Amino acid sequence: MSTHYLSYDKILIDKLKNDDQVSFSIIFSSYYSDLVHFAFHYIHDLSASEEVVQEVFLKIWENRHFLEIGSSLKSYLLKSVQNRCIDYIRHNNIRQRYNSSVLDNHFDSVRDTEEYILHSDLDEKLKEALRKIPSEIAEPFTLSRLQGMNYEGIAQKLGVSIRTVEVRIAKALLLLKKELKDFLT
Repeated sequence: MSTHYLSYDKILIDKLKNDDQVSFSIIFSSYYSDLVHFAFHYIHDLSASEEVVQEVFLKIWENRHFLEIGSSLKSYLLKSVQNRCIDYIRHNNIRQRYNSSVLDNHFDSVRDTEEYILHSDLDEKLKEALRKIPSEIAEPFTLSRLQGMNYEGIAQKLGVSIRTVEVRIAKALLLLKKELKDFLT
């Protein structure tokens, strides 16, 4: 990569560390589409790919003051998305195994019982947390994550732009992350 790009990346990152929202927007708009495409190769689900990339950007914004990038910004973002995709796949596999277990009524092991209790507690806590956040933020999240609608369908249903849906779901994820911190590893 040329020195020009590395110094431009460094300027953007330095500005980001100083709470510059414009630099964050530049980074987001420059890389978002490519990162969604990259994530899609791992998880083969557009909505989930968008979620993964949004979570990476949310984490970058939350940790901007401590951001240390030893390689190029693009390499850092690609690696972050790759790691998040792997986490998503692992989580999805666990969820699928759990759902299969429930459908087959195989609760004969201690581990299955513990997972069932944890899932029940998490489900109840999630419902409680969703009641606490504003409905304009909770509704797009519920439609996406609990009812499986894609962002375009949610935008049409709510009469808002896809970008508005993305922002509201990102806000919901941030609020829910705080509410459900005891369940996150």
